Amino acid sequence: MNIARRGVMLVIASPSGAGKTSISHAVMATDPGIELSVSVTTRAKRHSEMDGVHYHFISVPEFERMRADGELLEWASVHGNLYATPRARVEQTLSAGRDILFDIDYQGTLQLYERCRADM
Repeated sequence: MNIARRGVMLVIASPSGAGKTSISHAVMATDPGIELSVSVTTRAKRHSEMDGVHYHFISVPEFERMRADGELLEWASVHGNLYATPRARVEQTLSAGRDILFDIDYQGTLQLYERCRADM
C-alpha cells in the first residue's frame, strides 16, 4: 500500500541581513528534495539576481492585483518595497508531497502560521 504524503512547510525567519539565505542554502545542500519558495517583490532587481531564481520581480500594480485576488499566502512591506509568497507554487509543491523552505521575515511567518498552520 502506498500512502500519499503531503509536503511540509519549513520556515527560516529573521530580519533582513541576519543570515536566512545562507542558512537556507546550507539546508538545501543537505537535502535536495526540499524546494525553496521564491518570493515576489516590487523592488528593483540587483545586478547579481536572476528573475525566477532569487525573486519574481513584479510591478506594484501586479502585486496589488495578486493580493486582491487572493494569490498571495503572506505579504510584507520592508524598507519601502513589497514582498510576498505566491500561493499557487506552494500548493503545487505540498500537494506533490515535497517539502518547501521559506526564507522570510517575522511578519510573513506570522501570516503563514495564521493561514497555513496545518502545513507547518
